Amino acid sequence: MTTRTEPGDDESDPGLSAIMSERRQLINLGYRLLGSLADAEDVVQETYARWYALSAREQQAIESPGAWLMTVASRICLNLLGSARARRETYVGDWIPEPLPEPTDWINGRSGAGGTDPADRVTLDESVTMAFLVVLDSMTPAERVAFVLHDVFRYPFAEVAEVVGRTPAACRQLASSARRRIRSAQSPAGPSAGQAGIVRQFRTAWEAKDIDALISLLDPDATATADGGGLAVTHLHPIVGSEQIARAYAEIARVSGGRTTFMECTVNGLPGLVTRQDGNLSTVFAFEIVDGRIRNIWAVRNPEKLRPWRIS
Repeated sequence: MTTRTEPGDDESDPGLSAIMSERRQLINLGYRLLGSLADAEDVVQETYARWYALSAREQQAIESPGAWLMTVASRICLNLLGSARARRETYVGDWIPEPLPEPTDWINGRSGAGGTDPADRVTLDESVTMAFLVVLDSMTPAERVAFVLHDVFRYPFAEVAEVVGRTPAACRQLASSARRRIRSAQSPAGPSAGQAGIVRQFRTAWEAKDIDALISLLDPDATATADGGGLAVTHLHPIVGSEQIARAYAEIARVSGGRTTFMECTVNGLPGLVTRQDGNLSTVFAFEIVDGRIRNIWAVRNPEKLRPWRIS
């Protein structure tokens, strides 16, 4: 498998500098496949552990260390995706991918303090919007890996087949199936500036507990999903329908009173909201906006998924 390297990478030198220069690529791969920055970091650590478990002779025999790392990381992700479905059965409530802030805003996900290395940051583009990741999460592990490697990272199907363990033709079919899922689940989004205006109006209406204004901003069949992971109080099942969502969110604003503040931000590359309760970050909201109305709201309250966010 040929590697897609960053500028300045030296594929001929399997030394520390050349190997570590692949870290950002591996983080980006892991996050898109797993929907979790913490899990992506674990995959990268395991990938490097396997590299350094090789003898010097074995390392030198590998023509493209970057390609080797990507192949190993992809296979680890594929295995994790297979076991994730079983783990989700015991997850409290709905599982939502980890939200990501602007690259300049996030902190070290492990320690919770200090600026993180740029190599640990995920490149924000259309393949990491919350809507996109939610659709990816509905796919089979093989579909997800085949699609992400081919359509996002531009690997040919012959190389994808090495990871998935199927023929190139079968991988082509997997990616095609994944593409159909995405087309059926997503509609073209409007310009980011327009979306920001709608999120701002939603924030204003929510703060004012204006149910009619909230309804006017929501698609009639809108869905609001929350993820507390059993570690934060939230609604366990999706709320469906503009009126139901408006009334539920107005009630949230009423109960929280003056303890909650709202802040506009960028979530996975698109306009979103953050709420703080008693000064502490409590929830990150991502939105899918179609034809000028909010079609999906994803509210992440699980504190374990909010570690990359600035809390000062």
